[in-house]
Amino acid sequence: MHKVMVTGCLGQIGSELVAQLRAQNGVDSVIATDIRRPDHNETVESGPFEVLDVTDYDRMLKIATDYQVDTLIHLAALLSAVAEERPQFAWQLNMTGLVNALEVARELDLKFFTPSSIGAFGPSTPKDNTPQDTIQRPTTMYGVTKVSGELLCDYYHTKYEVDTRGVRFPGLISYKTLPGGGTTDYAVDIYYEALRKGHYESFIKEGTYMDMMYMPDAIGAIIKLMNADPERLIHRNAFNITAMSFEPEQIKAAIQKELPDFEMTYAVDPARQAIADSWPNQIDASCAKAEWDFEPQYDLEAMTKDMLAQLKTRI
Repeated sequence: MHKVMVTGCLGQIGSELVAQLRAQNGVDSVIATDIRRPDHNETVESGPFEVLDVTDYDRMLKIATDYQVDTLIHLAALLSAVAEERPQFAWQLNMTGLVNALEVARELDLKFFTPSSIGAFGPSTPKDNTPQDTIQRPTTMYGVTKVSGELLCDYYHTKYEVDTRGVRFPGLISYKTLPGGGTTDYAVDIYYEALRKGHYESFIKEGTYMDMMYMPDAIGAIIKLMNADPERLIHRNAFNITAMSFEPEQIKAAIQKELPDFEMTYAVDPARQAIADSWPNQIDASCAKAEWDFEPQYDLEAMTKDMLAQLKTRI
């Protein structure tokens, strides 16, 4: 990856990925794009930035051509809870944007990455130790777009030999970027509220296990996969990856080790709870470990210590 274009750069993943890539490869090596240009934003001001609506193919192709990029990382998408509120728009944005990005990659012979999600699984998927290759029948529009995206990326690799790569992200936890409408967002909100109020009201019920990952591990996974030897990649797209699986009482206990007076209550959101119930408890990441040496660095305890320490300087 010598010159990278990133769509959806202002989202939770994009803002941190752009910063990391610019730090590693140089400021001008990463062309950040998003549908808006906010004022006083580090991602916008720290290097090349272009306004891009990913449903506009011609604009996407022009930016990639003008900057002579060799890699396209496509992150622009509507997340699970927001997508369920606007399913038709979610399909339009998630799928049209992806097809356009894949076409640009095909046209310019670019290396390509886009993330899938644990949302690509559904109620009929095995809940525990969920295999890499298994039943995928999601019951949300977000999940439908993610399964469709996985298949499209496989198709573009098989049909057109596009170097497509991707992972199924679990819930992502970050101290740098606020949540963006995902079902796993409670695991981000809880740290902010622990410091601000000493109390959190969870919209996910006790005993609901979901896979999670601290953002530094997620960014590291993208970069490692994109630099991996293609000859080792059997699956290429939608690798299961995870760092930890926990339920709300466990994250509460981890926070209480650092903040003993912290308390948590429940006000379950039926819509987001239904989404969470359709997802696995814990997935099997053995293929990612075998094919490109995926290995997360943070567990729940280490993440909690770092999250609280970092947020104390920001709140």
